[in-house]
Amino acid sequence: MKSITINGSQRESVGKVATKALRNAGQVPCVLYGGDKPLHFSATELSFKDLVYTPNAHTVVITLDNGETYNAILQDIQFHPVSDKILHIDFYQLFDDKPVTMEVPVTLTGRSIGVMRGGRLRVNMRKLKVRAIPANLPDFVEIDITDLKIGGKAYVRDLRSGDYTIMHPDNVVAVQVRRSRVSVDVEEDEEDAAAEGGEATAEASGEAAAE
Repeated sequence: MKSITINGSQRESVGKVATKALRNAGQVPCVLYGGDKPLHFSATELSFKDLVYTPNAHTVVITLDNGETYNAILQDIQFHPVSDKILHIDFYQLFDDKPVTMEVPVTLTGRSIGVMRGGRLRVNMRKLKVRAIPANLPDFVEIDITDLKIGGKAYVRDLRSGDYTIMHPDNVVAVQVRRSRVSVDVEEDEEDAAAEGGEATAEASGEAAAE
């Protein structure tokens, strides 16, 4: 999985007054969990744009001004209810041998047979929770929709991988092709054509037998 580097400064004061001062200065208060004790630090709001305002999933390399570096994932984020400014971010520290759970996006490949025949594609799960050691965390979960006919569904059980565990039940539908008015017309035309072809074949067989 791709990583984003966040350059920050360790926080000595963590009270409300200090936190408010940080926000007024354009800094975002952050906490890194998962180690021996929580680590408080801050970074500029601009530092998080490629991490927060994107559909992609990333791990994070937190580099502090004291020279310490930590690998982490975003765990929780709080926004201002009116301005949508980032108020606070929690991270969780990564260790090479310790599995973690995070959400990754779903990516579709191929052209669905059902969609080409007038069906409507519905993506029920745009992100999936996966669990793996950091080295096996995927950038995305890929779903090939080529063979999905009208009424066809791709279940979580179809997406299982040996590298990671998908944290959803097997019977959850990730993607499906639903019937539409257009698809009904197309199917009826195909059935009529098939029926006409069958009748023509039968007539030709009858004529041949008569001769």
